[in-house]
Amino acid sequence: MNGATVAADGVIDREIRIDARPQTVFAFWTDAEKMARWMGRNIRLDPRPGGEFRIDYNGEDVASGTFVEVDPPSRLVLTWGWEAPGDPTPPGSSRVQVDFVPDGSGTVVRLHHSGLPAEAVEGHAVGWDQFLPGLAAAATAAV
Repeated sequence: MNGATVAADGVIDREIRIDARPQTVFAFWTDAEKMARWMGRNIRLDPRPGGEFRIDYNGEDVASGTFVEVDPPSRLVLTWGWEAPGDPTPPGSSRVQVDFVPDGSGTVVRLHHSGLPAEAVEGHAVGWDQFLPGLAAAATAAV
């Protein structure tokens, strides 16, 4: 993965360049079938402010929240958390902002995940480091 990899104070910032246009990359965050190519297996998305965001990764680990801002193909903001009882990041308790910045024939994706409790930062950082290269591969293959 390329770009910034900050993880401190309940915040994770990541940046990755993808060889696909912003419209293409954005769709991999708002179309459940496309999102399943890089994150999760059972996905429900209603990409509008207040709409549902829910990813079942493996039948046990489920992330959920709501869309806050949907501005195709420039920005997406959603709340985020885990449905497991007692998880330090319950559904909707943190916030993920994704900006899609045109860069020649590609896109720079800037992810900012905030509001994480200290004990959850490292695990989420590892997760984004795992999934964002998958997003790049899936979006590039769609070109």
